Amino acid sequence: MLAFATAWISGGPTPALANKIAIIVNGTAITTYDIDRRVKLLRLQRTRGNLKKKAQEQLIEEAIKMAEVARLRATVSDARVNQSYARFAKSNKMSTKQMSQMLSQAGVGADHFKEFIRVQMSWPRVVDARYNSGGRMSTEDLVSNMLERGGEKPTTTEYILQQIIFVVPKAKRNAILNKRKREAEAMRKRFVDCNTSREFAKGLKDVSVRDLGRVMQPALPQAWKPLVEKTTAGRTTGTKVTDRGVEFIAVCSSKEVSDDLAAEMVFRSERAKSPGGDNTNSDKYLKELREKARVTYK
Repeated sequence: MLAFATAWISGGPTPALANKIAIIVNGTAITTYDIDRRVKLLRLQRTRGNLKKKAQEQLIEEAIKMAEVARLRATVSDARVNQSYARFAKSNKMSTKQMSQMLSQAGVGADHFKEFIRVQMSWPRVVDARYNSGGRMSTEDLVSNMLERGGEKPTTTEYILQQIIFVVPKAKRNAILNKRKREAEAMRKRFVDCNTSREFAKGLKDVSVRDLGRVMQPALPQAWKPLVEKTTAGRTTGTKVTDRGVEFIAVCSSKEVSDDLAAEMVFRSERAKSPGGDNTNSDKYLKELREKARVTYK
């Protein structure tokens, strides 16, 4: 999970909505309120497209996943969810109280986000149990497994990243793309640090600066991974043309870490690179469950 976008949040409370059952998944109800909160969470995550449709699909998949998690008694504890919540708040430079206030103000709520975290933490357990270990595997189990292989906890690089986008509207792409490339390269050459980039961008037209927060090396997006890995702290990657325009990533800082979260990410990354890795197995498992699921729209 990456840093939230918080600038769009208004200061006033979210109006109450009529709460009705919208979808039933294997007997579990998804309400209009659930969907509304997920739409707002997707906005915080900077998701684009038909957010209501994406929210419904996410919640359906999560209900299917958690039914299987419950059947196999693989649900992570409240304590571990709260630890992850606190870690996420810290990565976004907030206390847990500030995080909860921000989520409440955004209309998401801490409880909804914690249940989202619970799914992200619990589902890999059942995938591991089915395809890899023959039993549930917590973060601690993963770390112990690596220690038993004769080595210490593996280290990985923790990056603090910032994304700079020189926006290019689709209608003007052919006319201004080359100009925007030159402007992006000019900013790269004058880049000082992540603390001053936002102020620098204020003098430029249609430039977005986004703090991506703490990102572990195994979690780097594949499109940017090689560029970030060869960029030293305090410098920027080369530019890349994307659907949004011309982008580059600033590496605010980087350091080697060897905590339990780093160990788990390294281990899961190693598995994902092997034939039938985590992502493939997860998709296959979910597809099987989805085909058997009873989904009713009200």
